[in-house]
Amino acid sequence: MTSLFLLPGQPAAAQAKDPANLTELRKEAERSAKELEDATKALEQRRATIAATEKQLKEKLDALQAAERNLAVSRRPVAEMAQLLYEEPFGQGVVPFMTGEANIKTLRAMADSGQMVAVRQQAVQQTSQLYQQTEKLAAEAQELRAGNLLAEAQMSAEIDTLRKRSDKVVKSLTAALVKLGIKIDKVGRGALGCNPLQVTLANDYPNGLIPSKLLCPLQQRGHLLRADAAIAFVSLNEAYRKQFGKQICVTDAYRSLAEQQSVYYRRPGFAAVPGRSNHGLGLAVDLCGGVQNFRSVQFNWLEKNGKRYGWIHPDWAYSSPFEPWHWEYDPKADSIL
Repeated sequence: MTSLFLLPGQPAAAQAKDPANLTELRKEAERSAKELEDATKALEQRRATIAATEKQLKEKLDALQAAERNLAVSRRPVAEMAQLLYEEPFGQGVVPFMTGEANIKTLRAMADSGQMVAVRQQAVQQTSQLYQQTEKLAAEAQELRAGNLLAEAQMSAEIDTLRKRSDKVVKSLTAALVKLGIKIDKVGRGALGCNPLQVTLANDYPNGLIPSKLLCPLQQRGHLLRADAAIAFVSLNEAYRKQFGKQICVTDAYRSLAEQQSVYYRRPGFAAVPGRSNHGLGLAVDLCGGVQNFRSVQFNWLEKNGKRYGWIHPDWAYSSPFEPWHWEYDPKADSIL
C-alpha cells in the first residue's frame, strides 16, 4: 500500500516505515502544539514584564508628583517674602544706605530680600531640573508603551499563525484517518477523540472512566483507544494489512471500569485489578487472528515491527501471566522512527 498523505520534504525511507503516514502527521501536530504552547508562554512572560515595567513607571511618576508638591511648598516662603517687601518698602524709591537712614528694620528687609533672591534662584533650578526629568520620563513612557504594544502585536500574530498551522495539521490527520476507515460523525465528536492534542484531557479522568468522546475509534468496529495510541495502531494496522492482506484482528481495546470488573471476575489471574489496567487508559489491545498464538508468523511479525509504531508486547506478558495476545502502546517506543 502506498502512502495516502505525504509531508513536504519527507524522505522515502520514512514514508516506507509508516504506510498510512499517520505517525509523521501526529508528530507534526504535536510539534506545532509545542511551538504554540511555547509562544503563548513567551507572550505571557512578555506581558508580565510589561506589567512590571509599567509599575516602575508609575512609581517614577508618583515620585515626580511628590517632587512637584515639594516644589510648591518651597515656593511659598518666596511668595510670602515678596508680599512682605511689597507691604513695607525701603522708602520712596531711595535705598536706605545711600541716605544714611538704615536701621535694623531695613537691614532685615535687605537680608530677607537677599534670601528671597537665593531661594528663588534655587526654586528656578529645581523647577528646571523637574521639567527636564518630566520630559525624560514622558519620553521613556512613550517609548516603553510603543515598544510593548509592538512586541505584543508581533507575538500575537505569531501565535495566530502557529494556531492556524496546528489546526491545519490536525485537519490533515483527521482526513487521513477518515480515508482509512475511521468513523467520525457529522458533528465531529470522533474528530475530538482522534486529536492527539487532546490526550491530556483524557488523562484527567480515572482509569476506566474516560468519556467516549475523548477516545478515538479504530478501523475495527466497536473498539476505542486514546488518540495517540489509536493513530499509532491505525499505522500499524496498515503495515499489517500490507503484509498479510487483512487488518489486525482485535478482541478488546479500551475497557470501562465496569468491563474491567466483569473480565476480572470471569478470568481470574488473566486480568489486572479493576482500575489498574492499561485497557482502562486506552493504551492496550488484545489481538486475535493468529497473533494470540505465541511464535506464530503473525506474532513474530508484530514483535519485530510493532515498536516502529509504539506498540510492544510487555515483558510480563511473556510469562506472568502468559498473554501473547496482549499488546500495549508506549509513546516512547516509536522514537526510533
